[in-house]
Amino acid sequence: MNYHNVLRIRNYLKQQILPRLQGFPVNININKKAIIDMTFQKLLLQSPASFIDLGGVWGVNGAYTFYTLDHYTISQAYLVDTNLNDSVKKQQEQYPQLQLISGNFGNADIIRRLQQVDAIFLFDILLHQVSPDWDEILEMYAPLTTCFVIYNQQFMASETTVRLLDLGKEEYFKNVPFSQDLPLYRTLFEKMYEMNPEHQRIWRDIHNVWQWGITDTDLRTKMQALGFTEKYYKNCGQFGKLTNFQNHAFIFKKS
Repeated sequence: MNYHNVLRIRNYLKQQILPRLQGFPVNININKKAIIDMTFQKLLLQSPASFIDLGGVWGVNGAYTFYTLDHYTISQAYLVDTNLNDSVKKQQEQYPQLQLISGNFGNADIIRRLQQVDAIFLFDILLHQVSPDWDEILEMYAPLTTCFVIYNQQFMASETTVRLLDLGKEEYFKNVPFSQDLPLYRTLFEKMYEMNPEHQRIWRDIHNVWQWGITDTDLRTKMQALGFTEKYYKNCGQFGKLTNFQNHAFIFKKS
């Protein structure tokens, strides 16, 4: 077994198995839990607190929203996603301070429905954001929060951020965790400029597919320009088998 395989196994045990042994739900990632805990235990001194979880439904059914509500005194919480499923709606009944908002969180109409909060979670979503792009999303939400709590797959193969689709079909599929045989991806490049009927935008600009290779430098530069200071950073290891992507955790607090 080579060194990289050992690292992948170690990261899997730490991020997936350890939380189970500690009694947390199967869809809780220990590094995401850690940055939530650090935010509410060390950076936000007021209680009760408030937060927005952007795109926090897919694959985890709002796990980080409900973890935060269960472990901290929260006066107001928002969970915003395009697909609010029955599981999330059922759980929401236990939390009167939680408001579910269905829609694309890049839409200005959605933002107008949100109040000022102490923290915004952006877990595994920045690399998907186009029109508005990932950096524009940060601009739009910066006035609403004190802390950005970010966990993202960061690009290590370039000094600057790249639009993955611009790499061409062959390089694109070397840098995403999906086969081009999957229905969503099978004809992506052929119909890139055709309208997607579900999202009412061209296929090139839908958030369902991987869009960006974001570098740490560009993310930090953007946050600094928005008036936020980096309070925490962790390299959480390679993302799956993609050698050009690593999971990185950040907390930025308004200066």
